[in-house]
Amino acid sequence: MHATLRALLPYLWPRHDLGTRARVVGACLLLVAAKIATIAVPYVYSLVVDALHRGPGGTGASGTMNEMTVPMALIVGYGTLRLMSAGMGEWRDALFAPVRFHISSVAAVRSFRHMHALSLRFHLDRQSGGVTRAIARGTEAIETILRVGVFNIVPTLIEALLVIVVIWRLFDWRYAAIMLLAVVAYVAFTISFTSWRIGIRREMNEINSEASWKALDSLLNYETVKYFGNEEHESRRYEETQRRYERAAVKTQLSLNGLNFGQAAIIAVTLTVVMLLAAHDVGQGRLTVGRFVLVNTYLMQLYLPLNFLGSIYSSLRTSLVDLEQMFRLMEEAPDVKDRPDAIDLPARLDEAPAAAIRFEHVRFGYRADREILHDVSFSVPAGGRVAIVGPTGAGKSTISRLLFRFYDVTSGRVVIDGHDVRDYHQAALRAAIGVVPQDTVLFNDTIGYNIAYGRRGASQDEIEHAARLAQIHDFIVSLPDGYATRVGERGLKLSGGEKQRVAIARTILKNPRILILDEATSALDTHTEQEIQVALRTVSAERTTVIIAHRLSTVIDADEILVMGDGVIKERGTHRSLLARDGLYAGMWAAQAEERGEDAGQAAVGAGLSA
Repeated sequence: MHATLRALLPYLWPRHDLGTRARVVGACLLLVAAKIATIAVPYVYSLVVDALHRGPGGTGASGTMNEMTVPMALIVGYGTLRLMSAGMGEWRDALFAPVRFHISSVAAVRSFRHMHALSLRFHLDRQSGGVTRAIARGTEAIETILRVGVFNIVPTLIEALLVIVVIWRLFDWRYAAIMLLAVVAYVAFTISFTSWRIGIRREMNEINSEASWKALDSLLNYETVKYFGNEEHESRRYEETQRRYERAAVKTQLSLNGLNFGQAAIIAVTLTVVMLLAAHDVGQGRLTVGRFVLVNTYLMQLYLPLNFLGSIYSSLRTSLVDLEQMFRLMEEAPDVKDRPDAIDLPARLDEAPAAAIRFEHVRFGYRADREILHDVSFSVPAGGRVAIVGPTGAGKSTISRLLFRFYDVTSGRVVIDGHDVRDYHQAALRAAIGVVPQDTVLFNDTIGYNIAYGRRGASQDEIEHAARLAQIHDFIVSLPDGYATRVGERGLKLSGGEKQRVAIARTILKNPRILILDEATSALDTHTEQEIQVALRTVSAERTTVIIAHRLSTVIDADEILVMGDGVIKERGTHRSLLARDGLYAGMWAAQAEERGEDAGQAAVGAGLSA
């Protein structure tokens, strides 16, 4: 907990932000001033009681107008102090609110940037939903800690300390000691009891989540439930969970009743002891009636903020746990880092000609005990087209990830334009590479936005030119909203071929020097694939192109074909030379040709039957 609070301090006291520091100092001064005014209110009230009690002859409050001047002035002062106490509390909140929400915003943005800076390995190992929830809970926790800690717990402790000091000065050490013991007992009981209640509350929340999940899962699978006639089974499962929740909820309520009673008992015992002591001193002539009222008022005034200490402490603990999770994510270090002396790489084809690629004795494994690539070497000349084929798990996509530097090689090196990719800034390296993936995922925005994502700031004419080259412009303008048409979550409103064309247009707009086609047409039907291939030839013109493919018919025009298997290059050459070799590639080609023949035969039979 202490480490989490220390990590929060730089946000609260930023080094170069004098405005934030001034607001923090101002809020603290107003906090102290408000508490001093709050402490003064009961004291002035006691003076009013004494003044009215003395009256003419010291027996009542029925004096002349002149004799009532002092009580009236004290009453006005009493009202002014109450107004100042409330006003300064509101001014404090208004002054500190921008700081509170700014800190939460800064922390959220920093966390978001850090998540994007982490390596692919981290994101593959974690659930994206869990990461985003941790960031959301963490930023909410910062706001809660500042609001609860700064404006509830700290003021309450300050007020308790001030009250004890004032009681000591106005009365004697006995009253101060009793109040100090009461505050310590109250805080200790509340914290220990609340810590015990947190476990019960957590159990209730977990059971509640389980019940909600079971109900949702059952209703989402409504048809399956009906298929197998398991309505009663689902009802029993849900009812059993609700019974467990009922028992946990009752325990939670009883524990809350115990907490409230214990707090009230401590205050009641303390109040009784203090009033007995004060009544004795009034009888002895050592205290006035006003002072008797004062000590009782101070104790009741302390009881109100202390009464919320249990819920505040529980909220604070939960927030600290959430904040700790977010800070733990912030401490994650990326596996792939830029070197201090990293250099830039020309990114766009209009800035420099196509780049040359070379893999030199590359070894790599996602885990230390399982190597994927074993001594892989090949080169792609500037403007050349090299295809990588092979069965699933052969290491084809791993090569594209190493080229993009999502991972660093275990040994050997990947070279672009004569430099190891580790010599370049990651942003510059990735700006020079365009990818058309197999599974195109689009943002839940417009078609125009998704194409423009290839180069933010591109003009509408440039976006439409890229769409024409990708052969999707005519389709877009035929839609009612044109380029403003929303594509839905992950682009689900578009077909596979339409999404693929958007991905191609996005890459054309990026205008990279290197192009990677990673199984770009494997999920499409034959007719759509042939149309997409025309667009791919357009985008790959004059660029250095690496084609990762399963369908061999898409790579026959490559300058060189690498046949991967078991993490090594087993064959290499042109389409004709590999067929002539009659090896692994020739066998794959024959198998795919046979599949195509079977499909054609089945289509012919279907057509004959229809006739």
